[in-house]
Amino acid sequence: MSRNIAAAFALAALALMGAIAAQQKPAGPLVEVFKTPTCGCCSQWVEHMRTNGFAVRTTDMNDLSDIKKSRGVPDQVQSCHTAVVNGYVVEGHVPAADVHRLLKEKPAVAGIAVGGMPIGSPGMDYPGTKPQPYNVMSFDKNRMTRVFAKH
Repeated sequence: MSRNIAAAFALAALALMGAIAAQQKPAGPLVEVFKTPTCGCCSQWVEHMRTNGFAVRTTDMNDLSDIKKSRGVPDQVQSCHTAVVNGYVVEGHVPAADVHRLLKEKPAVAGIAVGGMPIGSPGMDYPGTKPQPYNVMSFDKNRMTRVFAKH
């Protein structure tokens, strides 16, 4: 009888561990985000990335100009935060779907960016406001840009 009880407990433990593992979604690629400590829209973009399967680590900084310069972000596409994922730069309010596409296609670019803070982009989407059209731009190591996606 004790052997049957031990076997039942072992099976129950294995089933419980399997159920827990099934509920835990493996974290996707790590997105390292550099942002200012008081920027609410940056925090909303971070949550957008987490909701869309990315693991995110944030670093708050008062001045992001050195990060942007060292990562080669062209002036015309700079925004309020800079992120790095799998060696690519992601500048500003880029939709997670475009980051997934970037990582899948692996184009020969330094990164992608949404310049400024367009209304309707992730982190800048507010109920009752009409989204404005915007482009996600790719840029290379020479800071040349081209349209990556239109929204």
